[in-house]
Amino acid sequence: MTSTRIRTTAAKLGLPHLAEALNQYVQRADEAKMGYLDFIDLVLSEELAVRDDRRFRNGLRLSKLPHHKTLEDYDFSFQPDLDPRKVKDLATLSFVEDKANVALLGPPGVGKTHIAVALAVAACRAGYSIYFTGLDDMVRHLKAAEDQGRLISKLTSYLRPSVLVVDEVGYQPLERAEANLVFQVISKRYEKGSIILTSNKTFGEWGQVFGDEVLATAILDRLLHHCEVVSINGNSYRLKNRLQAIERDTDVA
Repeated sequence: MTSTRIRTTAAKLGLPHLAEALNQYVQRADEAKMGYLDFIDLVLSEELAVRDDRRFRNGLRLSKLPHHKTLEDYDFSFQPDLDPRKVKDLATLSFVEDKANVALLGPPGVGKTHIAVALAVAACRAGYSIYFTGLDDMVRHLKAAEDQGRLISKLTSYLRPSVLVVDEVGYQPLERAEANLVFQVISKRYEKGSIILTSNKTFGEWGQVFGDEVLATAILDRLLHHCEVVSINGNSYRLKNRLQAIERDTDVA
């Protein structure tokens, strides 16, 4: 069988990387004096790695994540009260397997969104579908869909992913009708998919956020039943970076 025919067959089988890298595989097999089974294992392993990487990149592209930072990029030394082990345990993704939730609480700028995104990136790498949204954006899109008579379809976009990241809960108070839309997302995802949320409000303040104590309690009841809560009460990264920039500008001047 000629190499051209092998490439054609590989392309028909949906193995484009094999078609492109065939000569490299043959050379590696010759150099390592591989047997037939080892050669097949090499080809299949490489093709699987390429597919996984392609799936990962496509998942990130569709996720709407604001950036793709990882936990390795997070400066735990700047938040000494935050136990790195707790966050790194979350990165094992057992909470995703259990369809549980993660709540990251703390004032603005402490890195809540960074950790949320890092966990989502890890989940995507592991093969889970992910989606990122700010709470205000989610509510706005759901309201528009409801007005257009396609609420169920829009709800599905927030129910489908294995991991839904809901950022900035509490930055703007919601009307009761808006809070009810959030309740629908939370309740329909309950024990069916994971939520990672960030909030600058304590849970005791959620009644003000959602404009109704009873509705807030119903949301929290479903959210916290299976949930890891991480509180970050340190200094602001953004303020630190801004102060450093000011100091550099002063030194130059």
